[in-house]
Amino acid sequence: MSTLRKLKAYVLGGDSDQSAELKAADIPVSDADCRTCGIPCDAGHDEYPSRFDVDMESQMLGSVKPYHRQLVISTGKSDWEKEVTEADGTLAFYLDAAHGDAPKKGKKPPPSGSENAVPGVYDSSATRKVTILNGSHNTVCEDPMQDTVLVFPDYKVVTEVMCSEEGAKQLWKSLERDGPAPAEGSQVKTWVLPYNCVITICSHKRRDNRCGIAAPKLAHTFQESLERAGWEVHTQLEDPSFSSTAFEDTPGTPAEKDTEFRRRLEAVDSADQKRMLIIRNSHMGGHKFAGNVIINTPQGSCVWYGRVTPHEVDAIVKETVIGGKILPPLLRGGINLSRPGAATLHDW
Repeated sequence: MSTLRKLKAYVLGGDSDQSAELKAADIPVSDADCRTCGIPCDAGHDEYPSRFDVDMESQMLGSVKPYHRQLVISTGKSDWEKEVTEADGTLAFYLDAAHGDAPKKGKKPPPSGSENAVPGVYDSSATRKVTILNGSHNTVCEDPMQDTVLVFPDYKVVTEVMCSEEGAKQLWKSLERDGPAPAEGSQVKTWVLPYNCVITICSHKRRDNRCGIAAPKLAHTFQESLERAGWEVHTQLEDPSFSSTAFEDTPGTPAEKDTEFRRRLEAVDSADQKRMLIIRNSHMGGHKFAGNVIINTPQGSCVWYGRVTPHEVDAIVKETVIGGKILPPLLRGGINLSRPGAATLHDW
């Protein structure tokens, strides 16, 4: 497809073949336009500078690599060293060093369980790979040597993680349990993320300047769009202890704690006052498709969008954040998007 045809398809709602492919894989799809303003923009959206050169030729769907979990570590920054896991003395460094279950190179797990699999769309259970990112959120811990880690697609937050080799090992042990029950001898605390949705936006300028340009504009536009829709928007994590008890301190068997974890997830999702957390994160791959945005839901879906500008934000908020449906022209891939029998990604 030529660049002109690609741009036209992108603005008008995308390639019908791609939409059909997603629908065949039981992925809820929206047929709405990605852009709600005119060309040129008649809605006053922020514009990227003329030097902002994004790859509009390469196939974007399929550019996401599989992962079982994505960890986003509190740093209070929006830009970092080029390789965050090589920054000595940081939790990212300790986690990378302590992770002994790295997947074998050259062997990719299959995409999502559907026989009509879509490139770049995976079931989180198909691999044990974990990706480690830094985030712009501050730790909620009183001790500045304790970090706060967001965990997707689990949709939980882990606090009191010491920034040390031992702290990293404790976090891995906690995560290896695949549930909220505590790991023996660990001091970390686990909570459900107290938000209806969490958006992460790549802002890693030292990896690619385009991400540093796109992220603040997108974060600002998302906040405005969500607030117009009646949402409460946070750019810093609210301390989860304000609203619930850590699962390590909750009585019950591991099975009972799993049930309680699911109950709390559903309670967050059904809350009358909708709340969003917007975080800026380090490099997650595909910077040539900036702006890069991930939409994480309590149901365990992680929607990866690329080539996002402020012009598409209103459509993303309406169709994906609120409506639970994918906009095919923006889709790079994602985790747990195939939902047989579900009308939207929000269905339980």
